[in-house]
Amino acid sequence: MTTATVPRGIGDALTDLPVGHFIGGHWTDDPTLQPVENPATGEMIAAVADADAGTGMAALNAAVAAQESWAATHPRARADLLMRAFDLLHERADRIATLITLEMGKPYAEARGEVAYGAEFLRWFAEEGVRGGGDYFRAPAGDQRIVVTRQPVGPVYAITPWNFPLAMATRKIAPALAAGCTVVLKPAPQTPLTALEFMRVLADAGLPAGVVNCVTTSNAAEVSTPIITDPRLRKLTFTGSTVVGRLLLAQASRRVLRTSMELGGNAPFVVLESADLDKAVAGAVLAKMRNTGQACVSANRFLVHESLAADFGDRLAAELSRLPVGDGLAPSTRVGPLIDSAAVDRVEGLVRDAAERGAQVRTCAEIGSGPGYFVAPAVLTGVDPESRVWREEIFGPIAPIRTFADTEQALAAANDSEAGLVGYVYGENLGETMRFAEGLQTGMCGVNTGIISEVAAPFGGVKASGLGREGGSAGLDEYLEVKYIGVAL
Repeated sequence: MTTATVPRGIGDALTDLPVGHFIGGHWTDDPTLQPVENPATGEMIAAVADADAGTGMAALNAAVAAQESWAATHPRARADLLMRAFDLLHERADRIATLITLEMGKPYAEARGEVAYGAEFLRWFAEEGVRGGGDYFRAPAGDQRIVVTRQPVGPVYAITPWNFPLAMATRKIAPALAAGCTVVLKPAPQTPLTALEFMRVLADAGLPAGVVNCVTTSNAAEVSTPIITDPRLRKLTFTGSTVVGRLLLAQASRRVLRTSMELGGNAPFVVLESADLDKAVAGAVLAKMRNTGQACVSANRFLVHESLAADFGDRLAAELSRLPVGDGLAPSTRVGPLIDSAAVDRVEGLVRDAAERGAQVRTCAEIGSGPGYFVAPAVLTGVDPESRVWREEIFGPIAPIRTFADTEQALAAANDSEAGLVGYVYGENLGETMRFAEGLQTGMCGVNTGIISEVAAPFGGVKASGLGREGGSAGLDEYLEVKYIGVAL
């Protein structure tokens, strides 16, 4: 197995990183490598294999070859493997959390939280996978019996993003394995190390050869197109931007390929007149600043009742000012870097556009002029609704605020987006607050809470935010086909 050594000072536990592709139960040695960068320093920390179309097809061949035997494996055996992987993730939590922080910048405490959250998908679907499902009943005409069973969809192609490199992999791979499907995983090029380390966890847990394969690449289109268009692939699951999701759906439509799409968001965070401001501000910090705002469920548009807006803005700015910005490996850091220089340019462009349209920008932290891709948290007030920062997903630590006078006005503004992933609403008038939550055109909603991600709940959006659900019982259904058998008696 090809390995790489991370810079001195990171720790001896991280001197043995797998950097080859994981195909058919083996690690490859590849002459073509792509760099992996630490966004907090701008330094290269490793170089991993860079797949081409042939490598991707080799991974699909391995998954196809393993599909029949894995589908025939007893559900309890599949569940036991997932539980062994769950235990190993917890045993290796420090190492994996450090990898997450190194390659994507997430503060270490949040990275540890991601390991725990990601591991829970393994446990949840280990439990779900043995519960079975189906039906048996007499046909209305009485001359037949109707048997309804569920079978594995078949080989799966899973494309995961950089912002949660472990949790997005486990959220797709765990239900696929529990259902009896084999997988080809393509992680984001910015964060391949976490995915490859997870492959080692699965191998050490006893995963049969070819059941899960992983290819890393800097050329997603070259690798993905032959896989998606291959008639042996039966499922595509993707988490990422709506722009890329639309392209993948167009490719998948040619083969009527089954898809799950968890796409971009533009989450409204609504503070009703009856809200408790202490709760609302605390929830806003959680909903906005998780992963430095680089999460599809991050609060993007703050709609605050006009009687509370000034106080809310002052308090939110004060709370953001208290969050230390820096390298995620520093114990005190609460706000890490953005993923790369392009992300910094984009977020700073959104703020400039808003300011040019009349927004007041209150910067909430000081950042140095040293290396790394840092953006200071900021609160924007007086935001024009046509500003890009209001219409687009921010993916950064910027909180734009607008006011409203009544709930109908707020609901119309909250729903004025093609995105429909998640929303948040705060209010102490439970009837009004619940009616507002039910009126939001989103797949998920947090009521008086800024954190809603839960393994046992169905995660997904409506409108342009995607298709299908991950997590909960629905997450397993995404990898199963319903089959009806009519039996004449």
